[in-house]
Amino acid sequence: MTDALSRLLETRDWLLTDGATGTNLFNMGLTAGDAPEMWNVDHPERIRALYQGWVDAGSDLFLTNSFGANASRLKLHGAQGRVRELNRIAAEIGREVADKAGRPVVVAGDVGPTGEIMSPMGTLTHESAVEMFHEQAEGLKEGGADVLWVETISAAEEFRAAAEAFALAGMPWCGTMSFDTAGRTMMGLTSAEMVKMVGKLPSQPLAFGANCGVGASDLLRTVLGFAAAGPERPIIAKGNAGIPRYHDGHIHYDGTPELMGEYAVLARDAGATIIGGCCGTRPDHLKVMREALETRPRGDRPALEVIAERLGGFSSASDGTGEDQPSARRGGRRGRG
Repeated sequence: MTDALSRLLETRDWLLTDGATGTNLFNMGLTAGDAPEMWNVDHPERIRALYQGWVDAGSDLFLTNSFGANASRLKLHGAQGRVRELNRIAAEIGREVADKAGRPVVVAGDVGPTGEIMSPMGTLTHESAVEMFHEQAEGLKEGGADVLWVETISAAEEFRAAAEAFALAGMPWCGTMSFDTAGRTMMGLTSAEMVKMVGKLPSQPLAFGANCGVGASDLLRTVLGFAAAGPERPIIAKGNAGIPRYHDGHIHYDGTPELMGEYAVLARDAGATIIGGCCGTRPDHLKVMREALETRPRGDRPALEVIAERLGGFSSASDGTGEDQPSARRGGRRGRG
């Protein structure tokens, strides 16, 4: 293993990733309807500050500002011809920040879903999806990304297309899906089914897991599902900072830094190796997460009741696998946010 992420995984039993790109860019002035990726060119100093915030908070790995930088999504902004440019610059700024960190920091080229539904349910073909992901991957590779990182995927078909595209680019990669519908992805995949799907890919990821979803409790239940299936690869946990609330015209997540510190330790104990935050997660959350991971000893794998007591109840009674779960609902300490 010679890539930057594999070298870290060889020597560490947990790694801290970053937090929310969108949340933090909105705090810098991004407005609804804008393409965040255009800031790579229009406001590179803000993207540099975003990345630097993750590094200063203790992240071992951060994702580039390229989540929606594929031809399908950029077409909405008349920028479908700038895919390679916007991805390259996103990675170049990340490379600059990481190389000045004074310690190993991995630049992960972020790749989000195409925004289209794959056939036969939709019109997006496998070949077209591979082409879109490959174009994005080449830009991120050119800009100096260490690994590629596909996230927030709902369909197994789209995940497989990304894996094929990354193989064409000759890049190591990681991938996460979002389990936001009673323990399943929007397209019906369970945690156990994802483990089986990943295990059959011709091009294997360095790590896989879950991001976003409903909240930290639900995401950890999914992580427990991954661990129970006995995967051979490290597990990623990137949960939201609590639950979104609408306040003063903006969406705010109610998860405190202290709650996210609890989440980070529980994620590690549940079986995750690469741990970070998704929507709502700011650098102040990450600082507390890092401190908790460094100072609190590893514990037993948490029971669902422990997760519900520390982070709040689950959004559904089942994790999608058909087994009944404790009926704890939203509440607990999450309201502290």
